[in-house]
Amino acid sequence: MSSGRVSRHARTRMIAAVATVCALAAAPLAPQANAADNPSYSETYRPQFHFTPEKNWMNDPNGLVYYKGEYHLFYQYNPDGNSWGDMSWGHAVSTDLVHWKQLPLALSHDDQEMVFSGSAVVDRNNTTGYGTKKNPPMVAIYTSHSKETGKQAQALAYSTDRGRTWTKYQGNPVLDIGSTEFRDPKVQWYAPTKSWLMTVSLSTEHKVRFYSSKNLKDWSLLSEFGPAGATGGVWECPDLFPLAVDGDENNIKWVLVVNINPGGIAGGSAAQYFVGDFDGKKFTPEDKGTYTPPGGTVMQDFEGADFGAWTTTGTAFGQAPAAGALDGQGTVDGYDGKGLANSFHAGDASTGTLTSPSFTVDSPYLNFKVGGGRHPHVPGTAMEQGPPPEGTVLADFEGGTYGDWTRTGDAFGTAPATGTLPGQQEVSGFLGHGLVNSYLNGDSTTGTLTSPEFTIDKDHINFLIGGGNHPAGSDNPTAVELLVDGKVVRSATGQDAEALNWASWDVSDLAGKKAQVRIVDDNTGGWGHLNVDHIMLSDTQARPVSQETSVNLIVDGQVVRSATGSNSETLDWASFDMRPYAGKKAQLQIVDMNAAGWGHILADRFTAADAPAKSVVQRADWADHGKDYYAAVSWEDAPGGKRYMIGWMNNWDYAGAIPTSPWRSAQSIPREMALRTVDGRVRLTSKPVNSLTSLRQDPPASATGVTVKNTSQPLIGPAAEGKALDIEATFSLKDAERFGLKVRTGAGGEETVIGYDTTTQELYVDRTHSGAADFSSSFPGVQTAPLKATSGKVKLRILVDWSSVEVFGGSGEAVITDQIFPDPASQGVQVFAENGSVKLDQARVWHLDSYRD
Repeated sequence: MSSGRVSRHARTRMIAAVATVCALAAAPLAPQANAADNPSYSETYRPQFHFTPEKNWMNDPNGLVYYKGEYHLFYQYNPDGNSWGDMSWGHAVSTDLVHWKQLPLALSHDDQEMVFSGSAVVDRNNTTGYGTKKNPPMVAIYTSHSKETGKQAQALAYSTDRGRTWTKYQGNPVLDIGSTEFRDPKVQWYAPTKSWLMTVSLSTEHKVRFYSSKNLKDWSLLSEFGPAGATGGVWECPDLFPLAVDGDENNIKWVLVVNINPGGIAGGSAAQYFVGDFDGKKFTPEDKGTYTPPGGTVMQDFEGADFGAWTTTGTAFGQAPAAGALDGQGTVDGYDGKGLANSFHAGDASTGTLTSPSFTVDSPYLNFKVGGGRHPHVPGTAMEQGPPPEGTVLADFEGGTYGDWTRTGDAFGTAPATGTLPGQQEVSGFLGHGLVNSYLNGDSTTGTLTSPEFTIDKDHINFLIGGGNHPAGSDNPTAVELLVDGKVVRSATGQDAEALNWASWDVSDLAGKKAQVRIVDDNTGGWGHLNVDHIMLSDTQARPVSQETSVNLIVDGQVVRSATGSNSETLDWASFDMRPYAGKKAQLQIVDMNAAGWGHILADRFTAADAPAKSVVQRADWADHGKDYYAAVSWEDAPGGKRYMIGWMNNWDYAGAIPTSPWRSAQSIPREMALRTVDGRVRLTSKPVNSLTSLRQDPPASATGVTVKNTSQPLIGPAAEGKALDIEATFSLKDAERFGLKVRTGAGGEETVIGYDTTTQELYVDRTHSGAADFSSSFPGVQTAPLKATSGKVKLRILVDWSSVEVFGGSGEAVITDQIFPDPASQGVQVFAENGSVKLDQARVWHLDSYRD
């Protein structure tokens, strides 16, 4: 499923993972067009050629099967709202994988179960007895999530009218191992044994199991695979299928797709794959050999009796390197030699830093090993909680009452809390002895707390916030809201962590206005509460306090490179690109400012080298290197033996916070998959389905033989501008270090950069200035994918929609899928070259129609 959403809440509670900044809606929350029950499909960020439901929340694609001329797309769906919950199967059909028709709800949640992810087959031999050979049944195999016990088991439903109506099997479940982490069955007919084959995930064990059945009801275990490859998050939505290598039907390999969250190549959610052989019982991946990192000069290996010239603050790192695990810590491995830096001294509650002497950067890369907590460095954070900025305190909740604030509901009680409430993880970061804490009687309570009216007479409103991440505008928010004239003009939410941290709104444009602050808890699910304290007006923006566990490179007093752990006690390789800082003075600092779950950092073997070391995640194989391609699975029974795959175009890091309404989430463009030999290795490649060309408006705008040097310029002109585009471009390498295209460019410097870096031989997408990005600190960034030029040329296929880009490099071996949320007026397309020149051999730009036209 990415059913993981339920276990994710439970798991997050257990480890009390703390993020460093709150999700802020810094600009006024403008209502989107027609965000009512009757969508216009012209809402600000509504995709035009990617499938979205009319309204409400959607995640994983499910039940992908072709039958009687229709491709079926079922999907995880909340029929009751625009946030995750009440999981059911939505349904859409297409005759060409491009034009989609939404159908009524297929499989609904009920009082006993939620309907998590799974697959569908056409039972042509009527092995189930649910239909006839003349009218074979369509059978859905899904994970039934028990609302009472949280157990996950595999269940059946069947349809005899081409998937329009469904009956759940009375004998459900058909496969139950008593686990809460057993999900996402992918079932197919395996002809050699004339039986059904199920591929299903043991999510937290990082294993995939294979089962066999003659009738889809009685299953026997064949084998299991894993752990292998990337294991930094749960394994979900597995898929197994055969493909010919380089089109040779005599050379068939099997592809096992294992989606992982978090721990993907770009952070958060991603689709990993393995290539190997399947003998009807067991999957055997190809042997990729052992990994040897590049050699170099060791700067610090923590093998001495003390830290040498490195200096410490705080108590987290102790007085000397650790010899492995410390008291109360799980097994630590992956470090070299006998010693390492380990900040688990006195447990997660301790904090501190370990800093190297200054050194001159004289090597291209700095490689090192890192482990421990996943709490990234966030720019602009302060190392220590200083006094609040000067200003006017609107509420500090210290008086034992709420004063003139107005309450509704029962979440906030009759008076401020004095700290942690019964059953709650430890609450920290508030000031004084009182705070707002809506965990009263657990997450099940709801309510609001509204301030008296006040006049905005300073530039900022600062406040401390923690608790659940359910943004304003979602169906069940946990949010602090600023009301002006009764309308929400600013909002903030927690980050699924009990620790409070500073958030700030710039309200300079609202000077002189009358306003109120409203604290809203309308959520009864996991993390359905909010912690708030010290709301104040100030001319100074409050700086959030660092809660990182990271290794930082500091140049000129600024953190310019940073790496964090992956919530694992196993150290893995990481690398800093030092080339931009050649000849400069630098320092390394290992930082533990986190006192909650996984609030420690491990580091070892800092090595100056000529080439970057690669982590397990970087050495794994990925179907897509972007931030927004997850739960990828493929269609069964597609005509001509084709293998088409689709993914959920979102990421659990911020899935519930993306600024869309009345729907949330889109599916990727369906892709035709192939196995190709690339640079001596068999790789999974993908390209958009051919039928996408049916949406092209002819003729295309085109350009040929353009040389670009050290500049960015319009690609063609107004004819190439737009919000929904299909772009094909071929470049010939000259001496430019970086080159490519910028799309959705506009006022205020908005741009999404799609480039190629000749020095690293990587395709990249930079969305740091792509538009709205302030809803999550993990949204802005640059995603990269390895791509070697072919005969001195780089080929790109770029799909631009109203809120996404999908980039296919080379023969489809490098793919990056990213959501973007630009201003609708940002429609420019530019070509650029940096530090040299490049030749654009040819570019063609088609405008794309909506699939609904």
